[in-house]
Amino acid sequence: MKLYRAATVLSVLLGLACLWFGINFLFAPETAAAGFGIPSWPEGDAAGYFAVKAVRDLANGAIVLTLLALGKRRPLAWVMLLLAIVPFGDALAVLAHGGGYAEALGIHAATGVVVLLTAGLLFATSRDAAGTNSAAREGNRALHRSTV
Repeated sequence: MKLYRAATVLSVLLGLACLWFGINFLFAPETAAAGFGIPSWPEGDAAGYFAVKAVRDLANGAIVLTLLALGKRRPLAWVMLLLAIVPFGDALAVLAHGGGYAEALGIHAATGVVVLLTAGLLFATSRDAAGTNSAAREGNRALHRSTV
């Protein structure tokens, strides 16, 4: 039950964080951009890309929280696994555009690790369509094979 609760709490926090980042990039892009880790503010039309980031973050947060609210933990685990691409990609973008290793690794890559950890916890604690914990069922099968 502790892993189940940890997976739920992490999912809620990650979903809310995505929503916060999206709102922040929509309404305070200069401030949000400084915290992202890329040192220079884009000029001209490039500043419009922060609206794209805002919409991406809002959608990701809404997807996470919706799947969790609907009790779809296994699909949420797959979504989290795929969403881990985003923070790792952000880390590479920070490094490729003159940002520091502290921001790239300490913010973005660390977030990617937390997203992967959350996906793993969701897989470990979710139930499949038969209503059984898949990880436990597989462990029981392996145990049975080894004793037969």
